[in-house]
Amino acid sequence: MPRLSPPVVIAFACLIALVTFGARAGFGLFLAPISAANGWGREVFALAIGIQNICWGLGQPVAGALADRYGTRPVLIAGSLVYAAGLVLMGQASTPEGLHVTAGFLVGVGGAAASFGLVLAAVGRMVSEERRSMALGLVVAASSMGQFLLVPLGQAFLSAYGYPTALAFLGALVLIVVPLSLPFGREAGACRAATEAAQTLAQALGEAGASRSFWLLTAGFFVCGYHVAFIQTHLPAFIVDQGVAASIGALAIGFVGLFNVIGSFGAGFLGGRFPKHKLLSLLYLARAVVIAVYVSLPITAASTLVFAACMGLLWLSTVPLTSGLVALLFGPRYMATLFGIVFLSHQLGALLGVWLGGRVFDLTGSYTGVWWGGVGLALVAALLHWPIEERPVARLRPA
Repeated sequence: MPRLSPPVVIAFACLIALVTFGARAGFGLFLAPISAANGWGREVFALAIGIQNICWGLGQPVAGALADRYGTRPVLIAGSLVYAAGLVLMGQASTPEGLHVTAGFLVGVGGAAASFGLVLAAVGRMVSEERRSMALGLVVAASSMGQFLLVPLGQAFLSAYGYPTALAFLGALVLIVVPLSLPFGREAGACRAATEAAQTLAQALGEAGASRSFWLLTAGFFVCGYHVAFIQTHLPAFIVDQGVAASIGALAIGFVGLFNVIGSFGAGFLGGRFPKHKLLSLLYLARAVVIAVYVSLPITAASTLVFAACMGLLWLSTVPLTSGLVALLFGPRYMATLFGIVFLSHQLGALLGVWLGGRVFDLTGSYTGVWWGGVGLALVAALLHWPIEERPVARLRPA
């Protein structure tokens, strides 16, 4: 198809992010009904989501390398087919192993190949450095709008028809990615990539591996994954344990998505005007304060919605800043691969957060230790991001 203008491609990227992120954002709603229907403890479902996150993380650098080599479109199409199959089959799983394969492996691998990580890289190659942070913020904001729209819709299908039908509905939605991926061909970033010095993938990996700032950024993103996966998966069940209505859980996850539209767009705007690494430090420090205040006060419907709104402002606002830093430091040519490596750290944190939540609850009947662990990790992340040197590698500096 003819090459489309950057604004049109950004709009398609936003729609892909909306669908793919929104479809999995409400998995916490399925924890209680799937566990109850099969007589499982919470660790079974939590481990499936943990496997999903680590498969997504391990698959992201591979998907990024394939997209950098062959183009974004075929990777998105293949990923969306696997992702949709995993969602549909998840609703039919009747054994822990079946759930781990479907909700874990299939959704994780499919999500790696059909996620905002790839479209972020494609968009990053199409826009200038001055506009890149804002464009990335728009895509991430769209993913949050998917969370706001699709989580309540998933809850409505779950309440009306049961979890197998609700998951099949989400699987059908993911297939929309197939036509939406058409604008993303191999030539998407050719114009910008051609202006950079010739470089192989191996050289790009070596360059990043020798960068202290790259490893600080990678380590800090681990904490984001811990927070997002734990809260997204366990918050609905946590508030029910505290005597709050289950409907508030879906509303809270939707609130996170709604307010993250503001947070992500705001982070993209600020990232083009202030040092991204310092903004990230402040974001993680704010997360520590918000979580500590929430778990220190009585848990009510009102406090949960306020917490969700505050966390929403800080939720995926880390992504445009983190991905923007990768592009700034190393250039956009291999952004999908390098951001995929950073994202792997995020998913390792997600694995720890979601699994630890289920394990600690099954052992103690409480999530308290996991909440306070998140506070401590947020403080560590704030310290890790502060010393990052925000300047391109020597290869990209003016002679």
